Amino acid sequence: MKNKIQTKITFCVCVVLLMLIMPFLPVQGEGEIYDNTLRLHVLANSDSEEDQSLKLLVRDAIVKEADSLASDCKDVMSAKKIYSENLGVFKSTAERVIAEQGYDYEVSVTFDEEYYPERQYESVRLPSGRYTSLKINIGESVGQNWWCVLFPPLCVEAAEAEEEFIQTGFTPNQIKVLTDSETPKYVIRFRILEWAEELFEKFR
Repeated sequence: MKNKIQTKITFCVCVVLLMLIMPFLPVQGEGEIYDNTLRLHVLANSDSEEDQSLKLLVRDAIVKEADSLASDCKDVMSAKKIYSENLGVFKSTAERVIAEQGYDYEVSVTFDEEYYPERQYESVRLPSGRYTSLKINIGESVGQNWWCVLFPPLCVEAAEAEEEFIQTGFTPNQIKVLTDSETPKYVIRFRILEWAEELFEKFR
């Protein structure tokens, strides 16, 4: 009982400190990064070399399909709608690639919120937190993960990060915090976002 009370007190203190700190930090709107970004998560059947290679082939096919489906999307809500309506297409795409490689692994596809660790994508750094995620499970799904960004389409090698962010509605401040995240003030902002998300995960 005592430990529960201490935990609640600690949580309340952390929330208060967070509320006191946030108004004095330099950039606003970073929390919307979670809402405006769609992620891809592919889990391999195992960590064998063959299964990991298969995972990458599935990834490439899913990215290509997602890019094609959302090619006319100008905002994240349109992309969410299209992806959620085409889960069967993504499943069929993964199954086709797997069959072409001579495997018969089962595939499951979900489109829901999922917790992601902090990731660096070339010049773009995304904080850890909960993102809407297209998740592809291959077979036993006990192998290493693959994470990337479906929308804006940063999984596509030819994509220019800043241009994609502009076209899909990110504000100049949000773009700056994503692409200039090595500077101390943005690292602080990311740490606070991550800290708040970790607290939420702990007490939800």
